Amino acid sequence: MESQKNKLIEELIKDGFLKTPSIIEAFKKIDRLNFTIEYLKNDAYRNSPLAIGFGQTISQPLTVAFMLELLDVKPGNIVLDVGSGSGWTTALLAELVAEKGKVYGIEIIPELYEFGKANVMRYSYINKGIVEMYRGNGIYGLKEKAPFDRILCSAEAQEIPRPLQEQLKIGGKMVLPMKNSLWLVTKKSETDFENEEYPGFIFVPLIEKIKE
Repeated sequence: MESQKNKLIEELIKDGFLKTPSIIEAFKKIDRLNFTIEYLKNDAYRNSPLAIGFGQTISQPLTVAFMLELLDVKPGNIVLDVGSGSGWTTALLAELVAEKGKVYGIEIIPELYEFGKANVMRYSYINKGIVEMYRGNGIYGLKEKAPFDRILCSAEAQEIPRPLQEQLKIGGKMVLPMKNSLWLVTKKSETDFENEEYPGFIFVPLIEKIKE
């Protein structure tokens, strides 16, 4: 399995999706196998999204690499991970922010919140206080922990959620899927945002409400 993981990473580097040394190292350390459901573990290193239940997926490695390269996370950053799902992106972000940073994962589906938290617990980030995970509606962000240097959203929005714009620091960056594109949003001032579009991506939609 280790050879399959290395082959996937090498392909992502060769194809130009993985570029930054810290992100490459995070991909090597944070094993996607630990974030896939049991019956799909043999597919953990396929470059495709995989089901994690409840109509949700763990994103395609190519897409996650592309998003993290756009997001440009720095050590010490405070990051919000919206739709943390399996916990894979949360753990990758935790590796990038390092010990002086902080990652807040938020997931609306109770079972996936528990699944993701258990997966992240395989690493030391929660015990070290680098990661905190919450069950809630990520569309509204996490106001009590704002502002954030970076926001990553792994489910498709119809428009950029205003609470996420408000909770982003000036100079901060947000990456989110919208209308079959990835968008890089940079906050220039409280009212001025620079939006860059990267087309050709498909995500599951953001869930606004679930049945209790």
